[in-house]
Amino acid sequence: MIKKYDFLNSFKNLSESQLYDLHTRIYKKTDMELNNLEYKYALKYDKRTFIQFYLSLLKCNHLLFFSFFPKFDFNSRVIKMYLFFFNFATYFFVNALFFTDNTIDNGFNLLTNLPQTIYSSIISAIINEIIKFLTLTENSFINYRNNAKKKTIIMSASNLIKNYKLKFSIFFILNIILLGCFWFYLSCFSAVYHNTQLHLIKDTFISFGTSFISPIGLYLLPGIFRIPSLKNKNRKIMYGINQILQLL
Repeated sequence: MIKKYDFLNSFKNLSESQLYDLHTRIYKKTDMELNNLEYKYALKYDKRTFIQFYLSLLKCNHLLFFSFFPKFDFNSRVIKMYLFFFNFATYFFVNALFFTDNTIDNGFNLLTNLPQTIYSSIISAIINEIIKFLTLTENSFINYRNNAKKKTIIMSASNLIKNYKLKFSIFFILNIILLGCFWFYLSCFSAVYHNTQLHLIKDTFISFGTSFISPIGLYLLPGIFRIPSLKNKNRKIMYGINQILQLL
């Protein structure tokens, strides 16, 4: 339980202007929050242009931009950078998992290796979504910020921190297990296929780099439906299509 004194004590050295600036930043809607607004609220709050919305999708969803381009989003910047390298480790492991004699003989070919690329992307995405759920704090903090009542704000903050501690504890345990499995399998793979390490590294970099290219084009699609839908109150279906496309 967080003591009331301890909770408030962290703000006692802030000036009035600093407190106001902190309040403004905390209650300003983030890019992710704006992107996921219900239609009636998006009509009221979202005044962004097509380019601004497109850039927000890159900053929120594209791994490279999300990890290394700083923005105020209630997530730990260190964790976001870690996710980039963990994602690469996952690709490395999954690529080795599907590495075959055909891959060794023919090298990387986008067409012939398409099934492998799809399987690798799906498995990597599932693993990384689990890790993101355990490490990213934006959604839970926004939920706390929007729903905490004045009378129970200390209790709500205490519950939020307990939730963070539980999730991070699970993350550290799962992280050790996964990285241990990655290391063990890759060590065995390298021992058996000791002449293919460079080939595997090259293929991993190619497939990992390729995963950065397709979202740049895909993220253009949601804005084509979203921006026109917000210029007219009777285009809820178009807005719904935009929401679905954001999941791609």
